[in-house]
Amino acid sequence: MKNLTIALDVMGGDKGPLVSIAAAKLAVEHLPQLSLILCGDKDTIQEHLKRQNALNHPQISIFHTTQVVTMCEKPLSAMRTKKDSSLRKAIDLVNEGKAHACVSAGNTGALFATAHLILKTLPGVERPALISALPTSQPEQHVFMLDLGANVFCDANVLYQFGVMGAVMAEQVDGISKPRVALLNMGKEDIKGSDHIKLAAAQLAENPDINYVGFIEGNDIFNNKADVIVCDGFVGNVALKTCEGVANLVFEKVKEVFDKNVVTKILGQFLAPTLKKLFKSLNPDQYNGASLIGLRGIVVKSHGNANSKALFTAILEAVKEVERQVPEKIKNTLEQELLQGPK
Repeated sequence: MKNLTIALDVMGGDKGPLVSIAAAKLAVEHLPQLSLILCGDKDTIQEHLKRQNALNHPQISIFHTTQVVTMCEKPLSAMRTKKDSSLRKAIDLVNEGKAHACVSAGNTGALFATAHLILKTLPGVERPALISALPTSQPEQHVFMLDLGANVFCDANVLYQFGVMGAVMAEQVDGISKPRVALLNMGKEDIKGSDHIKLAAAQLAENPDINYVGFIEGNDIFNNKADVIVCDGFVGNVALKTCEGVANLVFEKVKEVFDKNVVTKILGQFLAPTLKKLFKSLNPDQYNGASLIGLRGIVVKSHGNANSKALFTAILEAVKEVERQVPEKIKNTLEQELLQGPK
């Protein structure tokens, strides 16, 4: 796509404009086809744009809003009382066709509830889900995992829908033919897990269009045993943040070992290029940006504590989905699979 427009919720996230404006500048510097609509307080945005020497950038415009949804605000309250918030207006711009996608690092619950209300779901979809690509043991290969926090509990039918949507996402975005779909469970055996997980497994297995490969355990999430991993939002969010925490712990422990004495410091200098390459491949920032799949528009959620480079990655994810026309490409498959129901 030669020209595309993304609405950015500037006020959302733990650091708000401080990070958002820096990420916006990175985005327009790297993507000449991109236009950004910065949603938030005009005076605040202009002040930060001046600091970034981007006040009159031709690819950047400002949409003034008077309200901010805080990170601790209740979703339903934000949805009802913050109709002029930067989060709400970014979604409105997508709904009105003035932006091809929106990106926000703001309150996840409020973003989910507002996007669901304004954009609506695709036919046959009960609930949207947060989906993101994560690294695997194989270079250049990802695993898509959903739900990552939008739905705390999911029944069997919703998990089945997530499997269908995840498979379509993996096929369209990463070009994977017949992606392997697995359910995250407490064991690989058929007798393990709750009744709704067992029922979802049976529904996925009965669909000949889904390459269902069975249950997968947490220690195999990154072992390239599946292209799509399905779970409810509570489990997915805990698993994701646990993995991020472990990655940070390993990084700190390695630094601690090499700082121990003169010998280890010298050894660390020799190994530094290799270690930097390794940790760069595992850095959660480069996988920042989870999509709310199942909506009639593109909404990408960034980590609330994202830095400017991580938020830039989320913007890139939105650009990729717009350029590949993900909602349009998956709509027919979703309608066909979900309206027919489990086979």
